[in-house]
Amino acid sequence: MMNVAIMGYGTIGSGVAEILEKNKDTIAKTVGQEVALKYVLDLREFPGSPIEDKLIHDFSVVEQDQDVQIVVETMGGLNPAYPFVKACLLAGKHVATSNKALVAAHGTELLEIAREKEVNFFFEASVGGGIPIIRPLYRCLMGEQIEEITGVLNGTTNFILTKMDKDGWSFDAALKEAQHLGYAERNPEADVEGHDTCRKIAILTAMATGKEVNYEDIYTEGITQITDVDFLYADKIGMSIKLVGASRIAADGMVSAYVVPLMITKEHPLYMVSDVFNGILVKGNMLGTSMYYGSGAGKLPTASAVVADIIDAAKHVSRNVKMGWTAQKQEIAPMGANQFRYFIRVAGAPEERIAELMAFGPREVITLAKLDEFAIISRPMLEAEFKEEAAKIDGILKVIRTEL
Repeated sequence: MMNVAIMGYGTIGSGVAEILEKNKDTIAKTVGQEVALKYVLDLREFPGSPIEDKLIHDFSVVEQDQDVQIVVETMGGLNPAYPFVKACLLAGKHVATSNKALVAAHGTELLEIAREKEVNFFFEASVGGGIPIIRPLYRCLMGEQIEEITGVLNGTTNFILTKMDKDGWSFDAALKEAQHLGYAERNPEADVEGHDTCRKIAILTAMATGKEVNYEDIYTEGITQITDVDFLYADKIGMSIKLVGASRIAADGMVSAYVVPLMITKEHPLYMVSDVFNGILVKGNMLGTSMYYGSGAGKLPTASAVVADIIDAAKHVSRNVKMGWTAQKQEIAPMGANQFRYFIRVAGAPEERIAELMAFGPREVITLAKLDEFAIISRPMLEAEFKEEAAKIDGILKVIRTEL
């Protein structure tokens, strides 16, 4: 029998417990022995729940019980998740986590401890919820040189932008609905300011390069400045706006990574990724482009990914699976070195102002009825060049990057 402890009995933790019970026969058949839940660590009480007899409040019980071989961390945040996970690895226990903040901040150290102790630190559920993406990167695509990873990686922001796009809602109204439905926290900053997406693209970039990526080095811009008027323009030109995390890896090893709202055409594979779903494009030098799509969050989809890690750990209980990255630092190119086209909204009448905008090489002028403004889309420009030219123009109301 393989014993498991779950730290944190919230949405994801309870989902893991549910799957371990409902699918216990399937899991046992896959692993070759029973995988049983022994402890659930949480500060709260859960009277009448299925795990009431397994509930503990003292972490040292998990740490010191040698019969617990696999620990699941679904507490979220860094404290006490980080010290608890580190202690479990040092005690020779495998760890599976859904905590992207933990992986982004301390993944390098925790992976190194796991290697030294011949155990595993798995984090499939930290990116893309139930979408398999971490494991494909180190197994299915192991023969590829990854050239690009681009994704809609946050279900909350994608829900908000979908409401603004399809139903004409304002940002504030869409955010309130997301909070009402439980998709957004009371303080939605991590989602709407792009921080969640930033941590995820940092993890994916580290997986692709095999080097540590500091998420603080990645330029990050959220969706709080996107308006329903922006979507009216986008609709008129057959485009939509998505919050995208992207990483491009050049042949010389230099990486360009960023998180920005991006205007994309209907032909783009991410255009149809809507509501709370996630979509991730991975481009390899031999395979070309593949896409991974599914539920980016939610109790059971995310818990399913955690359980997959439990099974992987159980099947490799005596050895470390080679995956992750080293402590070598990956340099991230400055944002100014990236190239985009730019959607630019400008105050005034086009016939009066278009001459001022010729440095942007506009191909057409876009107008909306009853607005004293117009928009253009620039030629392809380096970000640094665009910023320099834009600084010379008064009355720019909004800039949104678009795909090349």
